Amino acid sequence: MIKNEKIKASEVLLTGLNGENLGVLPTQEALAMAKQLKVDLVCTSLMSSPPPCKLVGAGQAKQQALQEKQQARKREQAPKVKEIRLTPQIEDHDLETKRQQAERILQSGDAVLLVVKISGKEGPKAKVLLETLLRDLSGHGLKRTGIQLSGKQAAVQLDPL
Repeated sequence: MIKNEKIKASEVLLTGLNGENLGVLPTQEALAMAKQLKVDLVCTSLMSSPPPCKLVGAGQAKQQALQEKQQARKREQAPKVKEIRLTPQIEDHDLETKRQQAERILQSGDAVLLVVKISGKEGPKAKVLLETLLRDLSGHGLKRTGIQLSGKQAAVQLDPL
C-alpha cells in the first residue's frame, strides 16, 4: 500500500472521504487536501494512469489492509472434513438427526464424509442409504467422490456449495 509522499505519480484520480469522485488532480494538490482534512492519501492501484487514490481517515488505511490480509488468509484455508458415521439399520429419526447435522456442517463451510459401517451383505443397503442422504443434502453440498464400497464401509464426501 502506497500512501502520502510515497506516491510518485504527477497526477492522481482522487476519490473523497465519502466515495465522491473529485477528478484528476496534481499529486501535490491532493496531498495538500489530505493534510488539510487530516487524513491519508492512499493509492489503490498502480496499474492505471493516472493511478486511482482515495482519502482515508488516518490509521484507517492500515486497518483496512490488515483486514483484507486476514480475509485472504481465511479464503485460502481448505475446508475441514468432518466425518459422520452411520449404520444400515439406522432408524428414521436418527437418520433425520444425522442429516441435519450434515446440513449444519456444510453451511458452516466444512466438508462432510458420510461413512456407513457394513458387515456381511449390507453393501446394497448402505449404498441406498447414502444415495438418499445425497439427494436430501443436494441443496447444501456437492459430492466430491462417488459412493465408495470398500471392505467394511461405504463412504462418500460432500463439499459445501
